[in-house]
Amino acid sequence: MAVMTERFVSAAELMARVLGFPGYTFVIIPHPVSSATDDSLRDMARIAADGVRRSLLLP
Repeated sequence: MAVMTERFVSAAELMARVLGFPGYTFVIIPHPVSSATDDSLRDMARIAADGVRRSLLLP
């Protein structure tokens, strides 16, 4: 499972296709991370955890 900011989604999708994994599921969080406040980072962590949980529980 990959977690990335929304800014890098297109590059990650391209890389997944090149590596033979089209449609690979990514968990996407807001950008940027480096200048985010502690509260924003907590929110991003919740988003990431929820996304990973949903992806792993798909039938």
